Amino acid sequence: MNELPVFIPLRFQVAVLDQHNNLLCRGAFSEVSGLEATMTPKTVKEGGRNWGEIQLAGPVTFQPVVLKRGVTDVGDLWSWFDIVHRQGSLGLRYSARIEVFHPEKKEPLLRVTLANVLPSRFKGPDLAATASQVAIEELTLVHEGLTLERGG
Repeated sequence: MNELPVFIPLRFQVAVLDQHNNLLCRGAFSEVSGLEATMTPKTVKEGGRNWGEIQLAGPVTFQPVVLKRGVTDVGDLWSWFDIVHRQGSLGLRYSARIEVFHPEKKEPLLRVTLANVLPSRFKGPDLAATASQVAIEELTLVHEGLTLERGG
């Protein structure tokens, strides 16, 4: 696939990769939200310790990532959503790589990798003959973990 151009309003590129890091689909988006991990601490009350509780690391939960106002090559992200939900491939999970670009540089400033991703919501644009809408209004991805990597 050709590289998507980085326009100022489309500063986030999203690539969906299989388990061998082969590119399956790619899109450029103007907004990405939900890059959040929350750890719920576990408290332990220890006998003889009267000043506070011991705080232990507990389970981590991840918020769904929402990609807004994007364009892709020939409906690739819709095809993935369709395969997972309508065609019964419920276990078809990929990884997703989100790259954040500076408007004037070609190298990403930040790379976020999501593990075991499933598309949970696909919203197309409202269709109007006089409007100039984008190809995807919103795509929501649920995942099982994220990693952050600083770019050049």
